Amino acid sequence: MAKVGVIGAGGWGTALSVLLAQNQHEVTLWSIVDAEVQMLNEYREQKEKLPGVILPESVQVTGDLEASVKGMDLVVLAVPSVYIRSTAASCAPYVAKGQVVLNVAKGIEEATLMPMADVIEQEIPQADVAVMSGPTHAEEVGIGMPTTIVVGAKSRQTAAFIQNIFMNERFRVYISSDMLGIELGGSLKNVVALAAGIADGLGYGDNTKAALITRGLAEITRLGIAMGGRAETFGGLTGMGDLIVTCASVHSRNRRAGYLIGQGYTCEQAMAEVKMVVEGVYSARAAIMLGRRYDVRLPIIEEVNAVLFEGRSAREAVSNLMLRDKRVAYPVVDWNRP
Repeated sequence: MAKVGVIGAGGWGTALSVLLAQNQHEVTLWSIVDAEVQMLNEYREQKEKLPGVILPESVQVTGDLEASVKGMDLVVLAVPSVYIRSTAASCAPYVAKGQVVLNVAKGIEEATLMPMADVIEQEIPQADVAVMSGPTHAEEVGIGMPTTIVVGAKSRQTAAFIQNIFMNERFRVYISSDMLGIELGGSLKNVVALAAGIADGLGYGDNTKAALITRGLAEITRLGIAMGGRAETFGGLTGMGDLIVTCASVHSRNRRAGYLIGQGYTCEQAMAEVKMVVEGVYSARAAIMLGRRYDVRLPIIEEVNAVLFEGRSAREAVSNLMLRDKRVAYPVVDWNRP
């Protein structure tokens, strides 16, 4: 049995706390919001972000950050990516040298273009930082639907340690050394999911979505490899797998926001309607800047940015994508191959 502090009591943090408690670990769930702490202690349910999932009585819910971090075998950072830096800085005084800190947020910091693990390492240099990502909507994990996920760490020992804590018959955990690839797949798929939602909002069909998923994955892979990620990562659970579920699922806040934009909402109106952090909006600008830094073409992500921030209509964006210069399907085409 391990002592685990889960930092962030939104849908994902709550779902992971349920899972960890079911695995017989000693779990402390932290929230910065007093009303959230009170709600979870009184009702044992995250009524706003994960209704219907009951938090086991063994999970201690608190607003005391020190008690949630100090002395824990594992600290899980489950706050939205836009709050990772400030939350990591607040945790830093309580983190011991070598203590394992696991990031489960998906995003790229716009100001620095850093993935979340790098942000955490900058704020908590004494920590052993790892990441975890995959096709895992909180709504399904919270009720025990089977899924798989990947842990990335700098050492096999750390990855296996986290794998053993989380894995059970409904939550299969793989391990990998490609932390960067895992983070980029989890971050950039949210931008493509906005595009898929926009297409749904415009009334387009399955063909359109399949094309967006496939060509979106090509963009993610091109950029990820240019930055040092591994191609296998982007073809796996944290690339293709996470992209498919985020583009297609009714649980996806990014797809939902995109749908509303396709229906005529502004970016701000869509985010207000979704009532949760839409990570893809925050990652979109960062993705474009990374594409320019590494000289990688990102046509879908560019059009999403134009719709979000430049006033381009969704239909015009689709037209621009369809009427781009003619291309070959693959970087190398051998016409002489039998």
